[in-house]
Amino acid sequence: MVCAAAAVALSSCDKFLDEMPDNRAEVNSVEKVAALLGDAYCRTDYMMVTELLADNMDNNEAVVTSYADRFFEQVWNWQDVTESNNESPENIWQNNWGSIAAANQALEAIGNMGGKENPELSGSYGEALLARAYAHFILVNIFCMHYNSKTSATDLGIPYMDQPEQGLMPQYERSNVAEVYKRIDEDIQEGLKYVTDNYAVPKYHFNTQAAYAFAARFYLYYEKPDKALEYANRCLGPVPALRDYDELNTYPSKATASAAYVRSDMKSNLLLQTGASNQGLFWGANAGSYKHYGHTTNLALTETIFGRVPWLGEEESFGATRYRFPPRTYSSSRLRFTIFWNVPYEFEVTNPVAGTGYRRTLYPAFTTDACLLDRAEAKILLRDFQGACDDLNLWSSNMYTAPVNVTPEQVTEFYGNMPYYTWQEPTPKKHLEPVFDIDEEGSTQESMLQYVLHSRRVETLGFGIRWFDVKRYGITIFRRVSDGDGVISSISDELKPGDPRRAVQIPLRVRDAGFQANPR
Repeated sequence: MVCAAAAVALSSCDKFLDEMPDNRAEVNSVEKVAALLGDAYCRTDYMMVTELLADNMDNNEAVVTSYADRFFEQVWNWQDVTESNNESPENIWQNNWGSIAAANQALEAIGNMGGKENPELSGSYGEALLARAYAHFILVNIFCMHYNSKTSATDLGIPYMDQPEQGLMPQYERSNVAEVYKRIDEDIQEGLKYVTDNYAVPKYHFNTQAAYAFAARFYLYYEKPDKALEYANRCLGPVPALRDYDELNTYPSKATASAAYVRSDMKSNLLLQTGASNQGLFWGANAGSYKHYGHTTNLALTETIFGRVPWLGEEESFGATRYRFPPRTYSSSRLRFTIFWNVPYEFEVTNPVAGTGYRRTLYPAFTTDACLLDRAEAKILLRDFQGACDDLNLWSSNMYTAPVNVTPEQVTEFYGNMPYYTWQEPTPKKHLEPVFDIDEEGSTQESMLQYVLHSRRVETLGFGIRWFDVKRYGITIFRRVSDGDGVISSISDELKPGDPRRAVQIPLRVRDAGFQANPR
């Protein structure tokens, strides 16, 4: 059921609305505020949807003849989604608005108990603002066109909810993307003043490092690379603590390795989030109907995991042993998938007799490794190419088994000699057509951007971040049909810059309740 306060869906949810005022009145202690803020972190992940939307999946229908789940078909084909799933756009929408409602309720309670000046509540005040900003950030970047300084003042946004709801079935109008980003900016700046590490397990909260990593990513998306660089520096410090891939490689199975990947004591993990999710199963086993769409070995060889990089000569092979934490390839008949063991899968049993329950996962929303690449991108946009190379060399030397030390000149020459991607002859290098200005194709800046975008695609594979880079940089992507042997037999669709389908459609029940749809 889509509740108005949680989903801005304008439909009735009597039990929820009846109970909310009582619950709100009962939040009258430091402990209750802290408990309420646990609900300010969304428990529906976006990873499956955005991974399917981007260019990290191919369609294997030429090989797989069993029924394909209609939800996957709709998402992968950039259609308006009518089917339901744990990670469906409707659940992403509903549960992020629920997180916003919890943050606003906490802020109201904090205000009633002395506000941010109360030393026992100042940390919760900062956390609530950052959680509210982050939920809006996810919603606006999934359900709207990406921010840009030229058109976002007129591009449809979402409401920015900064007060607890009052009354039944309130009416909301869509603002514009520029206004939403402005309000997120304000919440981040205020929240950062009060951010704290005073938690029993800081990695499940917006601790100091996580808050700075969020700010760095936000300002990259906001076309403010100078501020992105500032906050990435604050997050990383003089010596970034990157992921310990050598330790991860000691775990013998997907279950143990992926569980270790998201441990709270791993210094590279900055903010961990849970989700009722199929992603651990989908990304790991590709079982059943999931075989229709997957990160095929052909994709890995040509574009992502084994796509050519500036530090590897053309005569040198690029196999799994190049990685400290090697990717794994699964084969079934003529199908082959190559993935990292980075998304855990758990099954929470709710009825032991019936054997029913919920599929869940745990994932890092922010890491030092991803923040390092965000910093590299900010430096590239600010034309500090050597500084960006230093960051990329650091990231690469940690990811791969051999030390990496390339120069801006080598990067420029390498990408200058690489042909641009076509769907028939794929490469990691795709035409970049962002709305903001970058240097011409073949320039050092464009070549460095190609390098950092490829590196981020590898770093975040399985976590859905690539979709946001596709939107930000105006990258044209295709829906390709694979025969399973690495041959792309045809394409069924193409998504160009400016295509309105880059904004996921508002869920059907929300539109039916009167909320304005995205144009199609």
